[in-house]
Amino acid sequence: MYENNFPDKRYGLTLAFLKQHLATNARILDLGTHNPFTDIMQAEGFEVTNTQGEDLDIDVSSVQKDSYNAVTAFEIFEHLVSPFNVLNAIKADKLIASVPLKLWFASAYRSKTDMWDRHYHEFEDWQFDWLLEKAGWEIKARKKWTNPVKKIGFRPLLRYFTPRYYIVYAERKS
Repeated sequence: MYENNFPDKRYGLTLAFLKQHLATNARILDLGTHNPFTDIMQAEGFEVTNTQGEDLDIDVSSVQKDSYNAVTAFEIFEHLVSPFNVLNAIKADKLIASVPLKLWFASAYRSKTDMWDRHYHEFEDWQFDWLLEKAGWEIKARKKWTNPVKKIGFRPLLRYFTPRYYIVYAERKS
């Protein structure tokens, strides 16, 4: 159902990764406002609460609650100036997070109409790993995938072979 097209491919791979690492009755705090993937997680049996649109660079109070089994963050950290602050403040002991990878052939995403829909960071995998380690997380599993687009040209061709998304499952270091 979520395997063939963007964002269906991304949703399908993300859901499979999530189900591989969390029980479907897990209580999840999902960073970011309610979105189509929230509905997918809830339909699969996860108990999901979203943050309310607060600026997570400034206000980390939502992640400091002990009532969640895990925190998820799907394409959130690239929008933050300092993702370290929120990663360090998370009280849950499990994290599943995905980020867009930096593409050597394309500049960072920047919406021309929405000032919030911009990427402050696009990570290389080692940079995101290092950020998580510095914030007290140990990566237990990781996966990358491509994001082909239905366009003609050199860059669209490269998107068939160059991973665009990176997802990790991490546990809080004791």
